[in-house]
Amino acid sequence: MRTAECAVIWLAIQIASSGLRLGNSFVGRWGAAMQVQLGQIPSGAVEVVVHTPAKLNLFFEVLGRRADGFHEIETLMCPIDLYDTLSFREEMNGNLELECQWGLAASSRSGSGFEEVPQGQSNLVVRAVDLIRRRTGTTRGATLSLLKRIPTAAGMGGGSSDAAAALVAANLGWKLGLSMAELAAMAAELGSDVPFFLSNSSAICRGRGERIEPVRGLGMMYFVVVRPPEGLATVAVYGACRAPKSPFSVQPLLEALYRGDARDAGRLLFNRLQEAAEQLSPWIGKLGQTFAGEVCFGHGMSGSGTAYFGLFASAATARRVARRLLARGLGSVVAVRSCC
Repeated sequence: MRTAECAVIWLAIQIASSGLRLGNSFVGRWGAAMQVQLGQIPSGAVEVVVHTPAKLNLFFEVLGRRADGFHEIETLMCPIDLYDTLSFREEMNGNLELECQWGLAASSRSGSGFEEVPQGQSNLVVRAVDLIRRRTGTTRGATLSLLKRIPTAAGMGGGSSDAAAALVAANLGWKLGLSMAELAAMAAELGSDVPFFLSNSSAICRGRGERIEPVRGLGMMYFVVVRPPEGLATVAVYGACRAPKSPFSVQPLLEALYRGDARDAGRLLFNRLQEAAEQLSPWIGKLGQTFAGEVCFGHGMSGSGTAYFGLFASAATARRVARRLLARGLGSVVAVRSCC
């Protein structure tokens, strides 16, 4: 993976490593398969580059509506090796500037979740950096560059992942020394999915998504993910969903994954929001029919959609199916694997 082209000597830290300290800030084990790079530019300012992953919801149950308007959920989220890249460069002038661009050619991304990225305070990256600055009282600024590869309005957590990366980058770049607990508290303010991307594994997420229970040992999983030409608004999907009287449990799926039984795990993939999404977009049903005709163990929608995925036996099979589905013009298609 290529990083920003600049005269920097990079120190690459994989999150699975034992960790390294920069001032008071812990660098290793940041986030769900995040990869963090630190460097110093000729001016002496610190530059941080974070490769931050997308996620898939392998299980998603809606338990009910809360008094605060959010929904109580139980979901199993798995990070995958599709990454956005956020570059953070410290600036002493106090300004916050963000530049966004897509990492795919326009011909391969038109109408499939690669629309214009929000700028300014409407972008979670800017809101995250501004929040950490206000909480710590620092007056320093930053130049931020976001290279997007994760589709938007897809249920893959791209915006939330970027926000978590921004918290990590600002903490390291400004040498703030904040603990994981402090970052997680700010992450929960930014969005329900953001805390997950600060964990270092797959996780069961409860509450509105901010209560994280890491799960490890699930084994390698291979997926094909399709983001069709139409997205869905999260609020609309939740609005069309009704909580069941007898909710399903994530435990049978977990047990199948711990056993390494991908076939049984595929049968147990579940998303309560999928039925609601099918009412709002014909693409969900169409993709369900498409994956039912493929040699996958199981398939389903991620989050509130519209990304749809299938679980496959191997990377080679996933790549072969991805090429076939891409040729059918279903939208953006990627073959990925779980990354922790």
